[in-house]
Amino acid sequence: MRTAYSVETVRTAERELMARLPEGALMQRAAAGLAAACTDLLGRVYGSRVVLLVGSGDNGGDALYAGARLARRGAGVAAVLLAPERTHEGGLVALRRAGGTVVRDGGAEELVLRADLVVDGIVGIGGKGGLRPEAAALVAVVERSRAAVVAVDLPSGVEADTGEVRGAAVRADLTVTFGTHKPGLLIDPAREYAGSVRLVDIGLELPEEAELEALQDVDVARLLPVPSAESDKYRRGVVGIVAGSARYPGAAVLAVAGALRGGAGAVRYVGPAKDEVLARFPETLVSDGGPRKAGRVQAWVAGPGVGDDADAVAEVLAADVPVLVDADGLRLADREAVRGRTAPTLMTPHAGEAAALLGVRREEVEAGRLVAVRELAAAYRATVLLKGSTTLVAAGGGSAVRVNATGTPWLATAGSGDVLSGLAGSLLAAGLSGRDAGSVAAYLHGLAGRFAAEGAPTVAHAVADELPAAWRGVFPPAHPTR
Repeated sequence: MRTAYSVETVRTAERELMARLPEGALMQRAAAGLAAACTDLLGRVYGSRVVLLVGSGDNGGDALYAGARLARRGAGVAAVLLAPERTHEGGLVALRRAGGTVVRDGGAEELVLRADLVVDGIVGIGGKGGLRPEAAALVAVVERSRAAVVAVDLPSGVEADTGEVRGAAVRADLTVTFGTHKPGLLIDPAREYAGSVRLVDIGLELPEEAELEALQDVDVARLLPVPSAESDKYRRGVVGIVAGSARYPGAAVLAVAGALRGGAGAVRYVGPAKDEVLARFPETLVSDGGPRKAGRVQAWVAGPGVGDDADAVAEVLAADVPVLVDADGLRLADREAVRGRTAPTLMTPHAGEAAALLGVRREEVEAGRLVAVRELAAAYRATVLLKGSTTLVAAGGGSAVRVNATGTPWLATAGSGDVLSGLAGSLLAAGLSGRDAGSVAAYLHGLAGRFAAEGAPTVAHAVADELPAAWRGVFPPAHPTR
């Protein structure tokens, strides 16, 4: 599992480590890792042209010491100082001794445009509120250049704790981050600016509980429900689906498709699209009555394509089992009914739906996704899965937010979210918590989207068809089903 920690947590760990180390040792560790990453990216160091963009903080010092290492290996290294009076003195001395040069006024643009590699050490992890005009102008020159760009710790102009980008920011090909990932490296829009991320271990001792988590194959494999020899369809869990309408029968079909491939033993469908559902999935258990008459379920999914059927959504919310609320259900659900539930609730909005629930503009949610998902989880006392290029799952109560980036832009297609809802609902019925069901479903759904697309347009039912392959793919090759 990848973890990310806040700026405050990282700085506390750095202070504790520096108190036990000789002065400057921690920066030398970071500089060594940064120089090694730059070497790998350049391929051939001798004769290469390297430009360091150096601000006033420790990131600038890291860049200077790394630049000195590259200069000793034959690179032509020039440092552009954005705050000459506050530049890291030791790093500056080291660079000059290694044969590097320093640029204070003028000449920076030509250097950057001729560079093979630009190292961004303008702003550290504490930077907020966007770049100053001088730095923004330099970043614009970097964007015009053909140089590879390496960011120190995180790209300048992005906010480490939230992933927000306020104005100009460096677009890196590689970000070399120290000690731990920072939330902004895993969350859009900042994630788009980071490029590939290389983590350098500098010996930080961090708390067990992180601010952000990203599941990997081994974590998902551990959480997935696998039947035992004594399992039957009821012990594996039964999920109920309230979805579809005369206008949107396909939403019901797609939600059921996701649910059938989600690990539960049976799927009960309630709604007006039962003929369409049975035609595609004859194993579905359908009901002519409302949710109360459908029979026993271990979890409900309510909302995809239901139109204005508020009564069915209210019935589901009144049930004493886990409930997933999506799409139209988010619009129809009474906020106090959600807040008052004692059984787990998982809400799965996209940015537009989240904006409507919070009473803000969609752009505000997209710019501050981490803030938005936490606010929704607190406001509704529910687990919230905020869909998007990086899906976030927040459960509240101080637990780490989960982030998932396994998907593909091709998943932005009609009905894709219905498949995700069915899949997550099935995992709820199989006994996973809202946080685990949401994050595991997002992970598998993203992988299935990649498999279905393979770099070309795809459709939602193809994503559902690839869920078994995604499920099998998280297990080691020698043990495909545990």
